[in-house]
Amino acid sequence: MKKTAIVTLLIISFLSFSCKAQEKPNDIPIKDEVKKYTFETVASGIAIPWGMTWLPDGTMLVTEKSGILYHIKNTTKTEIKNVPKVYSRGQGGLLDIALHPDYAKNGWIYMTYASDEGEGTGGNTKLIRAKLLNESLTQIESLYKATPNTTKGQHFGSRIVFDNEGYLYFSVGDRGEHFVNPQDIKRDGGKIYRLNDDGSIPKDNPFVGQTGDKKAIYTYGNRNPQGMAKNPVTGAIWLHEHGPKGGDEINIIKKGANYGWPVVTYGIDYDGTTISKENEKPGIEKPIYYWLPSIAPSGMAFVSSDKYPDWKDHLLVGSLKFQYLELVQLEGNTVIGRQKIATDIGRVRNVVQAPDGFIYMGVEGKGIVKIIPN
Repeated sequence: MKKTAIVTLLIISFLSFSCKAQEKPNDIPIKDEVKKYTFETVASGIAIPWGMTWLPDGTMLVTEKSGILYHIKNTTKTEIKNVPKVYSRGQGGLLDIALHPDYAKNGWIYMTYASDEGEGTGGNTKLIRAKLLNESLTQIESLYKATPNTTKGQHFGSRIVFDNEGYLYFSVGDRGEHFVNPQDIKRDGGKIYRLNDDGSIPKDNPFVGQTGDKKAIYTYGNRNPQGMAKNPVTGAIWLHEHGPKGGDEINIIKKGANYGWPVVTYGIDYDGTTISKENEKPGIEKPIYYWLPSIAPSGMAFVSSDKYPDWKDHLLVGSLKFQYLELVQLEGNTVIGRQKIATDIGRVRNVVQAPDGFIYMGVEGKGIVKIIPN
């Protein structure tokens, strides 16, 4: 009996310590939802809607993680043919989608997905571009394939964003090899990449001219970025990334910058062990904000639409863990407030402001949900 009591006390003490370790000092508390909107499901029956974009005619393209690309017209879903086979394992599958900024003239569509192409067993993240003709992908071009293949099922990334100069950025997670990939610029994984729109390497990329380095790399020390967006005011590319147990981050992309993973982190490993005792270090970029405990962020959008005056010039981030959309209120590059949006809506995989000015969420198990202001 005495032994049982001691064991119980030790467990309680450990849990208490773990909770305290996951508390962020002087954090900005998240406010409860003030509902000034309704929800409309514009496409249902999509298990894990990962990426979404809009064609010039107002119809949508939505990627579903299992490998389906949907064309959505007035709530009707059509499966696009000739989509490349995905390596569907763990977090891998059909990931993000984006249109070329000059899509109306050139018709290029960009996608990332987990691919088993190349040597070795397993898969890794691949970037392609293609054109859409008669509900089928055509002229498919391979632009980048991360190596090596691995059977690990975690941390593929991935998001795609174009900047104001037409450069393409995309993310690849550390592929579950956090002590191997993120800090090594001769290896893929745990990086943000920057390419020309045809997949060639920009001459001013930070590691061009360095023997053996991956010349497409723009930043490193990233863990698993599943949210990336262009700030419409400054043009800077922002991203968020999953931490381990605690320490999800919001960062602003800077040329050649090291974001620290796993040398510095605000989180601990899932088994409670220490990954690093450091949460800052010279030469490593500090996040503009971090979540403790983790919200498991996915999807990111800046609000520039006048349809949501209280949200304008702020940031929306989906939470997989807590199943809400979070409004991250900004003053310049500083986070000054947080508020729940769409409480208990489900696992928000993505959020996008569409050309029509409305906000759309990709919610696992629900599909695509439009937020309509009252």
